[in-house]
Amino acid sequence: MNDAKQIIMNYTTPPGLDDLEDIAGEIMSALPEEILDFCENLAVQIEDFPDEVIAQDLDIDDSYDLLSLYKSGKEISPGVEKKTVSDDDVLFLYRRPILDMWCESGENLTLLLRQIIIEELGRYFDFSDEEISDMNRRHYQGMF
Repeated sequence: MNDAKQIIMNYTTPPGLDDLEDIAGEIMSALPEEILDFCENLAVQIEDFPDEVIAQDLDIDDSYDLLSLYKSGKEISPGVEKKTVSDDDVLFLYRRPILDMWCESGENLTLLLRQIIIEELGRYFDFSDEEISDMNRRHYQGMF
């Protein structure tokens, strides 16, 4: 059995911000190499919902519609973003929408969170849909 923190739900207390942070940390350390090469020092931040500024910037009507967001701290020049991680970059994971999806799907929370992380990073770093699907299918580095 691996050392990854397991969330066993008793259906009275949902995983908190710290629980998801622990799970995300384990996932980040075991990402597929092709993504891991891009985001060695990427910070991960867990929040319940996107803040009002993000919701307005992305024109989101329902806070449950956004599961994650890669936010680049700096641009190279106006409108041109870099495609490597700096200390200012953050991957936001939104707890309540993720838990809502988890409850509706009945999937393993760790696998669902892994899929969300890979899809967000894959899109940001311009991986194709096929490459992202392939990475999601693979069980990497003995994590699962």
